[in-house]
Amino acid sequence: MAEVRPIPFVRPKFRLGQVVCTAGIHALMTEDGGFAEFVFGSLGRHWLGDWGELDEEDRRENELSVEKGFRLLSAYSRNGQKIWIITEADRSATTVLFPDDY
Repeated sequence: MAEVRPIPFVRPKFRLGQVVCTAGIHALMTEDGGFAEFVFGSLGRHWLGDWGELDEEDRRENELSVEKGFRLLSAYSRNGQKIWIITEADRSATTVLFPDDY
């Protein structure tokens, strides 16, 4: 019989607030279930402090922002399609958007 190991609990790094997305993100999520899965997975990564495709300087800035309560940005891509996830400094909202939507 295989050994049963508990799954470690990972605590989110911050509050997401209300999660919203731009119209373009919503439209593509509606059309493409794989893209929707990618967006939800990316939100989970962002929430846990996996900042995606940021350089080391931006990663350090996000870590400071978690500590000091500043705005957070993550970037992820799938099949050449890049998204950003931004959590506001007051943690009232997190927005999923295409970089061109900014």
